[in-house]
Amino acid sequence: MDKKYDKIRNEYRQKPFGKKIAERDPFKQFSDWMDIAMDSGIKEPTAMVLATVGKNMQPSSRMVLLKEIKNDAFVFYTNYDSKKGQQLNENHFGSLLFFWPELEKQIRIEGRIEKAPKEISEEYYLTRSAKRRIGAWASPQSKEIPNRKYLEDKQSEFENKFAGKPIQKPDNWGGYILIPYTIEFWQGRPNRLHDRIEYYLDDNEWKIRRLAP
Repeated sequence: MDKKYDKIRNEYRQKPFGKKIAERDPFKQFSDWMDIAMDSGIKEPTAMVLATVGKNMQPSSRMVLLKEIKNDAFVFYTNYDSKKGQQLNENHFGSLLFFWPELEKQIRIEGRIEKAPKEISEEYYLTRSAKRRIGAWASPQSKEIPNRKYLEDKQSEFENKFAGKPIQKPDNWGGYILIPYTIEFWQGRPNRLHDRIEYYLDDNEWKIRRLAP
């Protein structure tokens, strides 16, 4: 057996993380860890793995960016006609994963995913640069295209179309919100005896428990 991958595993050295230390509110705990990640200087601290499953029951995952937490829900944006959008039409449940190896921390979130209200999507869309707004029109996300030039030509086509005009949000682009029912905070610890603290909803109340690593 080739053990070259096993050789790169490092020992974790973080301080303990447990129920007595954890905040009672999982969103406050999330904010605390996200602040640590953002203040640490690591690249893309808001990057997260979004996992979805369509009607064929085959899971699919990709990196997206967390844009905000609003009304106790995690918000991200994408093309509704993309593969993830199609899968979310077929199955409204998914998961998010944040992994910050430099901090030896990860956060796992599971919940129901719904389209964000249109006004939220439009408000965020207008904060994007003009070229990024055009990009939402130009890219038929997840569809096969012949080459790179196709995208560049589409970008130019829509730049000309919207020249001197407001760039409105495409109907097939907007936000999703994940409304969680479990949020797990994972802290790397020595000897693979990691700390796992999970918040879970029970009768609309957040409870907290420790899980074995």
